[in-house]
Amino acid sequence: GSGGLSVAAGASQMGADVVLLERGEMGGDCLNYGCVPSKSLLVAGRTAAAVRHGAKFGVNGHEPEIDFGKVHAHVHGVIGAIAPHDSVERFEGFGVNVIREEGRFTGARTIQAGDKTIEAKWFVVATGSSPAAPPIPGLNEVEYLTNETIFERETAPDHLLIIGGGPIGIEMAQAHRRLGCKVTVFELFKIMPHDDPEAVDVVRQRLLAEGVDILEEVKTKKVAKDGNGVAITIEKDGKEETIKGSDLLVAAGRSPNLGSLNLEKAGIEYDKKGIKVDGGLKTTNGKVFAIGDAAGSYQFTHMAGYHAGIVIRQMLFRMFWSKVDYTAVPWVTYTDPELAHVGKTEKMAREDGDDINILRHPFAENDRAQAERETGGFIKVVVTSKGKILGATIVGPHAGELLLPWVMAVQEGMKIGKMAGIIAPYPTLSEVSKRAAGSYYTPKLFSDKTRAIVRFLMKFA
Repeated sequence: GSGGLSVAAGASQMGADVVLLERGEMGGDCLNYGCVPSKSLLVAGRTAAAVRHGAKFGVNGHEPEIDFGKVHAHVHGVIGAIAPHDSVERFEGFGVNVIREEGRFTGARTIQAGDKTIEAKWFVVATGSSPAAPPIPGLNEVEYLTNETIFERETAPDHLLIIGGGPIGIEMAQAHRRLGCKVTVFELFKIMPHDDPEAVDVVRQRLLAEGVDILEEVKTKKVAKDGNGVAITIEKDGKEETIKGSDLLVAAGRSPNLGSLNLEKAGIEYDKKGIKVDGGLKTTNGKVFAIGDAAGSYQFTHMAGYHAGIVIRQMLFRMFWSKVDYTAVPWVTYTDPELAHVGKTEKMAREDGDDINILRHPFAENDRAQAERETGGFIKVVVTSKGKILGATIVGPHAGELLLPWVMAVQEGMKIGKMAGIIAPYPTLSEVSKRAAGSYYTPKLFSDKTRAIVRFLMKFA
């Protein structure tokens, strides 16, 4: 996966002897079952939506004809285009010894992989995670999809039932709905619970408008076969209801892949959340690091890549002061509109007792958004009373692309004046960032005191 590949490529090209073990597909979850196929499917759904709604631009809008087999080919074509970057051949070209076997510890400094025994100075566990199966009665008696199998379908589900309203569930709900499927989402709490609720509601309302059924704060009581389909019984406010569909997708969290590693043999402590690591990602065995999902941290590809850099600095350059810093961890949910976030949300800042100001600017007041008829959403920035940037949330068109300057701002502890003072090209969506930043100064700039000073100075002009 992304973490292991990053360590292997970096360390090998810097002169280290590297052995890479992989029991499954090179590229791991992100390339084969996660980020790449899901975003490819979302683009197909976005294209279908553009055909439906072309009339608002004076272009003939109509219900598109969906060829799900060709959608499948598109998704796997994208995977195939990226796969050479993660291939055995490419990494062997870097000088990496790639062994296509499962590895397991046999001691503190030895691993068995097939018929090979490997001794090393350092070890990195980057085994990722797999979809978790929630303890729902009847679930193990029905066929269900996960992110590891849903992209293999060449026919569209008639009615897709989705257990889980996190980013994966919500992204797949919108993509399949736009591709002509009926979709129902079941969520025990509120959808996308780690994001700003106000921003989440923008996404929620778009999905509801597009015909996705979202059932929040419901308990899934049981799952059962229903002919060739599946039936889910839910409970809300003490009342039970059964909803039937053709297919079931379970997107209710993930579990680290640790079971076959024999971690005990290496003196490595772990629990159901992942391997226990210190601030430098070192395990209880001083010669072993754990990164990415295996370390129980943020389950993002970019975090695994970030972790890789941390451990390379320690292993190769003895920079044991190099520690992880989660102050500015960004994430994006790639729905339409996108929802992107970095740093503290308003709720987090208030719970921490920060003296904060909330700055915002709506896309409805952005000229580029108006030209593209994508005016839903806003940017929301959390700053201290002194103007230090603590976090930012963007919900709207291309939110993920607009987030990067805010990631830098949070990471570097910048003050809002830096963002307010930049020159933003016109007309671009990025102007929402400058406008939000500038609003920090609005109360002072247009106050009675400022007007009095200006009138006084103008007398001497």
